Amino acid sequence: MERQNVTLSLPRLLLKQAKTLAAKEDKSLSAFLKESLEEKIRKTTGYKEAKERQIRLMRKGFDFGIKGRLTISREEIHERR
Repeated sequence: MERQNVTLSLPRLLLKQAKTLAAKEDKSLSAFLKESLEEKIRKTTGYKEAKERQIRLMRKGFDFGIKGRLTISREEIHERR
């Protein structure tokens, strides 16, 4: 994978916290930030893909084997005993 250097401007406290977390995980700051960005992208992309998949399923509908005809009335479904 081709790499490219970037320059970031971060608040000092945020940078200090990121360095501390990276050190706790025995990682460089660069590796820590890379993994954090990848995780954020994966979550965002995964959510969108799952949402689109569910919308496609709802539009398609489900085959319950009744060919669009119910054999029970609404009143029977909601009958109280």
